[in-house]
Amino acid sequence: MAKPIKILIVDDDMCAAANISLKLSTLGYEITGIISHGEEALLHIKHEQPDIILLEIQLKGKFDGIKTAQIMQQHYDIPIIYLTANADDANFNRAKTTHPYAFIAKPYKILELQRAIELTVRQIYCHKNLHNNEPITHIHPFILSDCIFVRSHEKMVKVIIKDILYIEAERNYCRIHSKVKEYLLVMTLKDLDEKLSDPHFIRIHRSFIVNLSQIDEVATSHIVIAKKAIPVSKALKEELLNRLQTL
Repeated sequence: MAKPIKILIVDDDMCAAANISLKLSTLGYEITGIISHGEEALLHIKHEQPDIILLEIQLKGKFDGIKTAQIMQQHYDIPIIYLTANADDANFNRAKTTHPYAFIAKPYKILELQRAIELTVRQIYCHKNLHNNEPITHIHPFILSDCIFVRSHEKMVKVIIKDILYIEAERNYCRIHSKVKEYLLVMTLKDLDEKLSDPHFIRIHRSFIVNLSQIDEVATSHIVIAKKAIPVSKALKEELLNRLQTL
């Protein structure tokens, strides 16, 4: 099962931060904390390091957000996304020295923040693969709460999870069949099965994972999705029927 991306929110407006936390939690992210002081944020990071920090420039206490980022970066390499009401040129130019992954002015739409986080996750993932000397063509997909980013024609594209019909094994590859098109992944079906945490997916055969919500028919030895007959192994059929009853 894929681990959720951990996000720390550092903002002097606790009500706004709580609202962000709620919305991001529903999208599948894990919020490690909501903190209003830069000094407290540095202590928190020391004990529970997040994957991404959402950072307001104006904070309570001795350090503002930019100073907090500068101190943090002496010890940790954690991506920063600024969410700030202080979006004037002076603060923007100061913020640039900390190399943020995004700089978003308040007020903003949650979709704008969600996309910034998704792009940040992608850059984290690509950086790790390049750091490990893994060829760019072998970058595996990474999975968020509602989508999978997969490599297609030298770029990473988003596939909406609910639009996936089924996933088929092809030796050491997987082929995603979605409502829109097909995508070939450089990973085994077993590896993908372990990473997929969405409750609507189930492995029904050594060569197939299916989206339960897309099943049109259930027969004795197969199911039908979008006019495609997909075999069901005897060992996995009982689990399939149990899962269908809980939907």
